[in-house]
Amino acid sequence: MRELAGVYRQVPEGVQKGRVTRDGGGPGRAQRDCPHRPVGDGEVTRPQLTPMSRAIVYIVDDDASMRQALSRLIRTAGLDVETFPSASTFLDRPRPSTDRPVCLVLDVRLPGPSGLDLQSELTRGRRDIPIVFITAHSDVRTSVLAMKGGAVDFLQKPFSSNELLSCIQGALLRSRAQRAERAENTELGRRLDTLTPREREVLMLVVTGKLNKQIAADLSIAEKTIKVHRGRVMHKLQASSVADLIRITQKLRLR
Repeated sequence: MRELAGVYRQVPEGVQKGRVTRDGGGPGRAQRDCPHRPVGDGEVTRPQLTPMSRAIVYIVDDDASMRQALSRLIRTAGLDVETFPSASTFLDRPRPSTDRPVCLVLDVRLPGPSGLDLQSELTRGRRDIPIVFITAHSDVRTSVLAMKGGAVDFLQKPFSSNELLSCIQGALLRSRAQRAERAENTELGRRLDTLTPREREVLMLVVTGKLNKQIAADLSIAEKTIKVHRGRVMHKLQASSVADLIRITQKLRLR
């Protein structure tokens, strides 16, 4: 991937709070899922962004020149970008019609609701969007709150283009994992819905570790009937063992 830092040369000199550099980045940061870290004497290795089908990065920052610079950088890395000047405009955007890997690059200080307020609102709405916070005004309390809220990383301006791209990569990988988990849970829920009420009863007793004889006694039916129900449960849920059944009930929070 060709050098990306040059796209920031057009950012006005006076916009120091939005400055992005090629080297080691800002003096303080929190870290979680970024797959790439500085090595040697502050040297930063160049991140290799894995192509993500239809991945998009949202940028929320009240500084227009910063939005433009970040957008240019991220587009150069081959990702779609949408920018917003405030938390409110981001929340008011039309909901996307398709599910795709997403990441939110979010400034802490914004007009109106802050970046932390937006993070809380997304959590309340159960909208799983991995967040990379950026700020020119870092303090320990804010970074701790952001990370406890599930942020991927917390970058202090100025930061390097490589640092940001690595954090975005980590966020998109997390988003892709979340999408895969949602898809799996949807499929497991579909399979569960094919069970009859009696089969569900048998399932919930099987995962407690009870034997067929014990289940038959609990339900006051013949043991051979339990064997039939158990076989149907295994087939419908596409499970090959009791351990598979336990995993499925845990995934669907049935226990």
